[in-house]
This record gives sequence, structure tokens and C-alpha cells, in this order.
Amino acid sequence: MTGIIEITAPIEQEGTKAVVRNWLKQIGDHVREGDALVELETDKVTQEIPAPCDGILSEIAMEDGDDATPGAILGRMSIENANGVAAQATEAPLQIQPASSATGPAAAYYSPAVRKAAEEYGIDPASLKGSGRDGRVTRADMDHAREIAKPHASGPVSQRAEAAQTPPAVAADGNSRIVPHSAMRLSIARHMAHSLATAPQVTAIFEADFTAIMRHRESHKDRLKAEGVNLSYTAYFVAASVAAMKLVPEVNSQWHDDGLEIFEDINIGVGIALGDKGLVAPIIRQAQDLQLEAIAARLQDLTNRARSNALKGKELKGGTFTISNHGVSGSLVASPIIINQPQSAILGIGKLEKRVVVREVDGVDTIQIRPMAYVSMTIDHRSLDGHQTNAWLTEFVRILQSWPQ
Repeated sequence: MTGIIEITAPIEQEGTKAVVRNWLKQIGDHVREGDALVELETDKVTQEIPAPCDGILSEIAMEDGDDATPGAILGRMSIENANGVAAQATEAPLQIQPASSATGPAAAYYSPAVRKAAEEYGIDPASLKGSGRDGRVTRADMDHAREIAKPHASGPVSQRAEAAQTPPAVAADGNSRIVPHSAMRLSIARHMAHSLATAPQVTAIFEADFTAIMRHRESHKDRLKAEGVNLSYTAYFVAASVAAMKLVPEVNSQWHDDGLEIFEDINIGVGIALGDKGLVAPIIRQAQDLQLEAIAARLQDLTNRARSNALKGKELKGGTFTISNHGVSGSLVASPIIINQPQSAILGIGKLEKRVVVREVDGVDTIQIRPMAYVSMTIDHRSLDGHQTNAWLTEFVRILQSWPQ
């Protein structure tokens, strides 16, 4: 196609699967090179696909909900010449005629993925109520209709497809609504189910006194804040985890049928919640080489970019251990915190709260109020046993409670 440039999905996607989520430009819009055209949602992040050149968006080939495999054509652009006029293509952009039974603008276009599904499934997309933008039928709508239209269901295909658009019945005294799963939520669900099916998981729970790290943080947070660094408690958890790995290196491992792979580099993933979307665990690589302040700076950068959907795929891969600071949302204990396969263990930090504890002072038991939190570790029982788990947690707690001032 002379004068036509294809807009394609990245060859190296930041996740295992990409889905078209939102076109930011419309057909006919003039765009500049680098302008964001469309959002792709992977199981990890949402990324914007930029315009490859100056020109006019002439075709949208994939709509909301369509799977975008690496290199897939998302749309096409007409190149503008020096006078700002779009070059004419020798081949007209692909147009799809609406089915006779369809009405409205949403019916005027079906993406290649929808057309392919229509051929494979024998389902007329015009018979479906689309869940995409402006009511467009998406590949997910076709797949859902197919599930209902399988041979075990009764009635003609068209009737079964129509039934696929009808939510399941609910009790007369209640109402419900269907919220479609995002690619990230589906990925998390599959990953968690796979983890539980793969590894026998056991959780041990300890209690930690945060007095020492709170005092240290109070003494240093303003200085670091002036340097643009937020000294979070999570930075201390990462540093203490590194110290505990030196005592029990088997925790930083991966199970294989022929042996336990123990990693020299400690690449710690830290869970970051993204609201209703789910969570990600970007990696602090080679944490064994970082001091507390460097860990805090790395954490701040990863957290900021995670919440603005700016993480790169490589920053979410290659972790050897994970920390889940679930206490920030209020829970005292979470058990089990499911292991991030194929790692051998995951650390959980519960809510920090003041509790009454007994402390011995000069040989006398005293009652004191201390900032306490439950800390837990879930292990792959194939890789680790109880004595290793408890030894690791004992060292982790000791490091936190004896943090130098």
C-alpha cells in the first residue's frame, strides 16, 4: 500500500497477552509522530501505542476487547506530504459492510478478530449486543456467545448466541451486574490457581516490634525527603530480607524436579496495588548490592511508574522472592499469601498497630505499648521445611528489632 503505514502491536509485549482497550484517536484525525493512538492492556501494564509518523488515522483494524498478538496490525495511517495532504493509497482501506439485521453506527464495522470468530463459530455478530466502545461487538463477545452455543446447549445457534448476551438469572429479592474481567485480573486469577495447584504451601507467622526502624526512619526521613526520596517502611523490609537470605539462602530459590536452584542475586518483587485493576510486583534487582537509601529510591521510582502504567515488561520478570505489604490496606494477617511461582517463598507484612506487650527490663517483667505487626512467610514445602522458614523469619525479625540508630 503506497502512502499507507501500518500501526502494529509491539513484537516484545510487556506481558504475556495484550488486549485492545481504548482508541485515543478516531478515523480521520490528523496526528503527529509519537502521538498516543491506542491503549493495549496486558496482564501486567497498560501501554500506549504511538503514531509511527505524521499523518491521518485512516483505519482501525482492531477494536476494544480484541486480542493483539505481537506484530498484529492494529490500524493504518495515511502519510501526509509536505503540504499536509494525506497521500492516496493504491489500495483502499478495508471496510466491512454491516449485516442486514444490524443497525446503528456500531454495526458498521467488525474487526478482523470478530470476522474470523464469526466464520469459525457460525455466529452472526449482528445478532449480539456489543460490549465494546459505542456498542461494538468484540472478540470477547463472540467467545462468550460461543460458550453458550456449544453442542451441549439446545436450540438453534442464533438463539443460543442471543442467550449468551443474557445475564444468568438471580434471586427475585436481589440484583446483580456483570463486570467484565480485565486482562490483568484474568492473569492474576490463572497465576494464583496455578500456584496453588503446583506447590504444597505452608505459612509461618511471627510478630515484629517496629520501634527501632520507626526511630531510625524518624531521624532520617526529612533529610532523604529533601533529596526527593521517600523512606518507606517497605525499604526496611527489603533490606532485612536481604540480611535473612545470607543466613538461609535456600529461601531465594526455585524448585526443579532434579534439584533446588539457589540464586546468587536477590531480586525482590514488591507488591503494588493498582486499585480495582489488581496488582503488580516490580523487581528490585540485585538488592544484595543496595544500601537502604538506594532501596528506598528504587522503590519510589517503581511505585510511581506502576501507578502511572509506565513499567516496562522486564521490570516485572525475573524475581526470586516477593514481599506483600498487605497491612497497608488494614489486614493483620493474610494466610496463605500465595507464592509468586516459580519462587519458593513470599513474605507478608501485616498492619502496624500499637499493642500491649511484656518486656523484661533489668530482670523484671514490664508491660509496654509497642508498635507491632505480624509477619508471615508462605513457602513451597517442596523447597523448604519448617526449620528453614522459622530460621529465616527469626533473623528477619531480629534485624528489624535491632536496627542501628
